[in-house]
Amino acid sequence: MKKSIIPAIIAKSQEELEKNINKVKNYCDLIQLDIMDGNFVPNHSIDFDFELPETDCVYEAHLMINAPIKWIKKYNKKVDMILAHFESCNAPSEVIDFVRSKNKKFGLVLNPETPVSAIENYLDNLDQVLIMTVNPGFYGSTFLPKMLDKISELRKLKPNLDIEVDGGITDKTIGLVKQAGANMFVSGSYIVKAVNVAEAIENLKNKL
Repeated sequence: MKKSIIPAIIAKSQEELEKNINKVKNYCDLIQLDIMDGNFVPNHSIDFDFELPETDCVYEAHLMINAPIKWIKKYNKKVDMILAHFESCNAPSEVIDFVRSKNKKFGLVLNPETPVSAIENYLDNLDQVLIMTVNPGFYGSTFLPKMLDKISELRKLKPNLDIEVDGGITDKTIGLVKQAGANMFVSGSYIVKAVNVAEAIENLKNKL
């Protein structure tokens, strides 16, 4: 399966958003936008009426918010893939169908406490699953090794599914999640806060 390194962008303003995207855009094919509403997680990010700079990258939106459909209605045209937390979807099938009606790709996200079994009935209708390897909401949170078993369980269930991991992904942890079965690797602070972004991404690729 194709392996991808994905920088995650947190921003409190349009200026910060553009600055962080411009930092990484020449070194990756896919950029994740971290959308936080201050309710679902105790932090705010890209919760303003944003514009994305022109790049050759594909954008995915990681919705750490309480009302995913409301956001999707307003902003779906700006991104290619939408990732919504299972825990924030009162009716996951409705969210899946709505995203499909907009001709976008869709994946569900699992917080650390949510088991794979919670989304088993939806797996055939998903493009990917994102497993949080930290408690979501902040750059630089501590990697949770217990999540490795969850990744392995999902890989056994769906051998051909794109499995993404997000949280605490550095040159020290990327090999562990790859071995467990992940093939898409989101990294926030390790890449975006690096002195040399190209070198940070190369360090991660070398561990794959």
